Amino acid sequence: MKTTCPYCGVGCGVEVNAGVVSGDAAHPANAGRLCIKGSTLAATLDDSNRLLVPTSGGRQVSWDEALDEAAAKFSAVIAQHGPDAVAFYGSGQFLTEDYYAANKLMKGFIGSANIDTNSRLCMASTVAGHIRAFGEDIVPGCYDDIEEADLLVLAGSNTAWCHPVLFERALAARAARGTKIVVIDPRRTATAALADLHLPIRPDGDTALFLRLLTALNQQDKIDASYVRCHTKGFAKALAAAEENHISAASLGIADADLDTFLHWFCETPRTVTLFSQGVNQSSNGTDKVNAILNVHLASGRIGKPGMGPFSLTGQPNAMGGREVGGLANQLAAHLRFENAEDRAMLQSFWNAPRLPKKPGLKALDMFDAVLAGRVKAIWIAATNPAESLPRSARVRAALEACPFVVAADCWPTETTRLANIVLPAAGWGEKDGTVTNSERTISRQRPFRAAPGEAKPDWWMFTQLARRMGFAAQFAYTKPADIFREHAALSGCGNEGARLFDISGRAKLSDAAYDDMAPFTWGGKRLFARGGFSTPDRLARFLPVALPAPQKRDQAFPFILNTGRLRDQWHTMTRTGFVPALMESAAEPSFSLSPEDAKAQNITQGDLLRVTTRHGSAVLPAEISQNQRAGEIFAAMHWTGAHSTTGTINQLIGPEHDPISGQPASKFEPASVQRLQTDWHAIVQTRAQPRPAGQFCAARVPLAGGMHRFVLAGWKPLQFGAELSDWAARLCGADADAERIEVMDAGRGIYRLGILRRNTLLACLFIAPRRELLPGPATLAELFSVTNWQGSRAGILMANAKPGGATGRMVCICHRVSEPDIRAAIRDGSLRDVAAIGRACKAGTNCGSCKGELAAILQSTTALELVT
Repeated sequence: MKTTCPYCGVGCGVEVNAGVVSGDAAHPANAGRLCIKGSTLAATLDDSNRLLVPTSGGRQVSWDEALDEAAAKFSAVIAQHGPDAVAFYGSGQFLTEDYYAANKLMKGFIGSANIDTNSRLCMASTVAGHIRAFGEDIVPGCYDDIEEADLLVLAGSNTAWCHPVLFERALAARAARGTKIVVIDPRRTATAALADLHLPIRPDGDTALFLRLLTALNQQDKIDASYVRCHTKGFAKALAAAEENHISAASLGIADADLDTFLHWFCETPRTVTLFSQGVNQSSNGTDKVNAILNVHLASGRIGKPGMGPFSLTGQPNAMGGREVGGLANQLAAHLRFENAEDRAMLQSFWNAPRLPKKPGLKALDMFDAVLAGRVKAIWIAATNPAESLPRSARVRAALEACPFVVAADCWPTETTRLANIVLPAAGWGEKDGTVTNSERTISRQRPFRAAPGEAKPDWWMFTQLARRMGFAAQFAYTKPADIFREHAALSGCGNEGARLFDISGRAKLSDAAYDDMAPFTWGGKRLFARGGFSTPDRLARFLPVALPAPQKRDQAFPFILNTGRLRDQWHTMTRTGFVPALMESAAEPSFSLSPEDAKAQNITQGDLLRVTTRHGSAVLPAEISQNQRAGEIFAAMHWTGAHSTTGTINQLIGPEHDPISGQPASKFEPASVQRLQTDWHAIVQTRAQPRPAGQFCAARVPLAGGMHRFVLAGWKPLQFGAELSDWAARLCGADADAERIEVMDAGRGIYRLGILRRNTLLACLFIAPRRELLPGPATLAELFSVTNWQGSRAGILMANAKPGGATGRMVCICHRVSEPDIRAAIRDGSLRDVAAIGRACKAGTNCGSCKGELAAILQSTTALELVT
């Protein structure tokens, strides 16, 4: 079965054969390559934690009961308070057919535009920038441009981790044609470690850098005057706005020589692609950042030609498909525009819709503010976890707790489903049938190859059933996804006549069999705009005069900048990846990453507990001291939630600041303070139970093979040795009252050891020590649990501390099971000097390639250490 990966926007094709997942060599997006998340997809097909039946108020009900109740509640709210008192919040995890049904119901028949999705958190600024410049939300290039470019500029994108298959193509271009790679990022990421030039600009410095680049293009006579004259408007004003600013290397926080090199490379290299992602989008001036990038490509005519163009890297598998059907609150379907009365009338007629709204609805942050304020009284949330993924997540949870009626549809239980009145089990990857659109506008089929567990249903079916129960059966007569796709395709051509480049109407009459067999295709053609033809009334692109953002006011109470982002092996709030043991090995717990300078100034050592506080909350996590961080800045991953860490989501620290045009949150720039806590003890637990520890300590959970769990803990409140500690430790292990306990207490040395058994089987063990390196390592614990019968002496359990290993290194190469200490040893023993040599020595990086950036960073640090010593 050929289908597509459900993770990032690369949209890789995969093949599934007897439960084995591999890359689809025929798919244009990846040609058979998969990253480590894609390679481990088979391990996510575990239904043990799935939602299986509908519930209402925690009580199991039938689908008819659940949907009847939902329809009645939504209808009653609309009748009493109007259509704007209800809302839908969806996801880039939707298939296009799911999106289409939800958007049509809300905008066409309920009569409100209050439908938004978690794509607002990652791509909204790009959408706004594209529309301002091109007249339509269009990515003008294709993935082949990466391999045909002579210069790749990666702005705000840790591509090696977040889009690793595309980064492999970038490395292939460098090997084949000498392509240079420039990375623009405040952090020295895995991507930057493999770059030819890294520009560690100050946070939110992207706009200034690209304004300076526009002036350099003009000064060095690299403006494509013919292209500007024939295909654009507003260049003079955009250039004048850029020239109003004196932008120096010092103001950007980089070296003069590095800025000069970047400007020279860009000006002298026609085949240039600028790839940008969340570091650009997630900003209070994200839309202007996008337009500053688009301006330099329009000015130099580097757009729509082989190896040239601005390229937005989409974060989710179908964020693009959602944009095509109008899944955001400020869009209409098929790239139609709210502000155009003719577009509205055409859509209303096509849908035979009774009450299409005339204005955009509530964007994500505003939507949940309206829920908290009581203006939205019923909300349907599907395929996403806003209670933990949105900024000010504690406020979002309060909103859901206060909302009179919440429906949540998902595959797995989350904090959002916990707060819902009705919980609906959703079909997931491998069970759903439909289409997705990737970052290069390629539409691919996502096909089912397994039955959905329990009573789980696809989202399009839920929305269709809801619509029928609300009185719109005739307009929602779909019986299968192909019905929805045909209507979606037909709408794209309705009244179009070339006004909108999104037009797939040629597929509006596909048979069911042709839909099932549909091969990937790219709408609009591979490349656009080389000869103009923009989606504006006069077909000319628009330059935007972009101003420098006002400097962020710094508060002495919050002297640091907190930046949040993604890790290589995790996905969103870990509902899928967090239960795959292999994907937890490279980063088993969350942390706050800070620079050595800041650590020295505050007497912080590796692993110390830090309390980071913003105006919106605080969190305690271990310190990770990293050369990759700029002084004055902190990084934390966005993935961990209460299901995996006692600290909960880092998004509780992020505030409401957002781009005023796109509504996208500024998740990369939150003023913060840092306080070192006295770490009194460390512990490690391995157990066959799944406890939810809580207290004045940090605990992070790692799933293990065979259904076991390991917790790593560190506490800032001294432990009181005695019976109370014994009982607390047993509860922490998830032990029943009648289980056998064996334990050793040594209050003088701060050592505690506990084993829990039943009928000679080890159920759990716990070890406490004053320092982490005194704890047994994972290998020792695995050895303990490999014993099938502890009928004899229990001393082996209690003596596990005698073989400490808590400081053992993380797993870097998941594919070949190569740890960081193994890699460092190989580098030293073999005097290795490049990533390829590491691969030859120990196989690291030779399969999916996702870890090559880390290998480069380890190589650089190991070589530097050797030079110092």
